[in-house]
Amino acid sequence: MSPIKIFLSAIALYVGTVNAKADNILDSLSLKARVGYSIGGTAPVSLPATIRGINEYRLQPNFCLGVDAKNTLDPNWSMLIGLRFESKGMHVDARVKNYYEKIVKGNESLAGRFTGDVTTQVRLWMMTIPLQAVWSPTPKIDVRCGPYISMLTSKSFTGYVHNGYLRVGDPTGAKVELGNDEEARGNYDFTEHLRPLQWGLNFGVDWTLYRRFGIFADISWGLTGVHKKDFKTIEQTLYPIFGTLGATYSL
Repeated sequence: MSPIKIFLSAIALYVGTVNAKADNILDSLSLKARVGYSIGGTAPVSLPATIRGINEYRLQPNFCLGVDAKNTLDPNWSMLIGLRFESKGMHVDARVKNYYEKIVKGNESLAGRFTGDVTTQVRLWMMTIPLQAVWSPTPKIDVRCGPYISMLTSKSFTGYVHNGYLRVGDPTGAKVELGNDEEARGNYDFTEHLRPLQWGLNFGVDWTLYRRFGIFADISWGLTGVHKKDFKTIEQTLYPIFGTLGATYSL
């Protein structure tokens, strides 16, 4: 069974459990709104030898807005399902050596091993449904963990290579110099190869500070790469990995 089918089956089981206890659902159900800011990016699990360092990382307007419904099972355990609207973006410039790239320079398409600087800009807008188990060691603290599934509503994965050279085909191929201005650099656009659906795991903590107001911290780790399986231009699988800090309000 595929991971998405497992996730949907889990939602169906959760809904079935709620329906089975419909007589007291209003007593055990609580709603919480949240807004947050995320920092992270799309990255391989381990940094390959072809990536030599990070020259620049720019913060992006990565905001999250959502609402959660929590069904209390007993004083310490609950189940949570939510709906969140998220923006996950990245702007990074990295120094690479013998890094495989497919680029467009002028009207010419080139592929080969690039040594120099690579700037990547990613912008993903999505709707996310988290399904989490919640452990409450105290009435003011919720520790959450579970899977999520995200559907992209808008997407962009673009960039350019500059300040270096490309060896066409392989490391011994013809050398093409690439500069820093728009006419001298090589551009790429891999937007069409992005997955429309992503899934992964989310870990988080909610802390109620005063009455209905609280704060939260989340880490979301994608278990599917951002690109489709048949996309091989980037040799390493890139996973969406983000941390989020924000505020909550109990409705």
